[in-house]
Amino acid sequence: MKVNQAEITISAVKPEQYPEDGYPEFALAGRSNVGKSSFINKMIGRKSLARTSSKPGKTQTLNFYKIEEQLFFVDVPGYGYAKVSRSEREAWGRMIEQYLTGREPLRAVIQLVDLRHPPSEDDILMHDFLRHYNLPIIIVATKADKISRARLPKHRKIIKEALDLAPSDPLILFSSETGQGKEEAWAEIEKRM
Repeated sequence: MKVNQAEITISAVKPEQYPEDGYPEFALAGRSNVGKSSFINKMIGRKSLARTSSKPGKTQTLNFYKIEEQLFFVDVPGYGYAKVSRSEREAWGRMIEQYLTGREPLRAVIQLVDLRHPPSEDDILMHDFLRHYNLPIIIVATKADKISRARLPKHRKIIKEALDLAPSDPLILFSSETGQGKEEAWAEIEKRM
């Protein structure tokens, strides 16, 4: 998809704040600092619509990015970040769960994992949660440019096995630096619109 128009429309914490445009929504889930903001920016061809931060745990709301008046990317708070209080983490958990399990326009969850490391316990828990609710999942393995070409198959295999992926489950190797995987990711998204 060629993106000319993209904007953040709302940062929501409860359902009554969600947009009512009815466009298909694609939630982005992943550990803090896995590269969700960089993924959004690369996918829409912008440098800084989604703010990246060297301090993980910055996203504390559901951020709705409207793209081409056709769909939304919904950035959800990153998981696995310990520097917030337990009650705050529980509140985020409820907000995220409510959104993921009850949002009618949600077409798929794009789960981002760091290709350099085996999926964390939190990655596996999130994947199991999404599967439990029969939510379509697109796995995007970020930071692919940080791994040598010769080692990519090994890292891909580790992710497939850790998340127990079926051969038909999409697993995209992605780099926000080089753009690797961008066309593949759009193809998976467009299939579900």
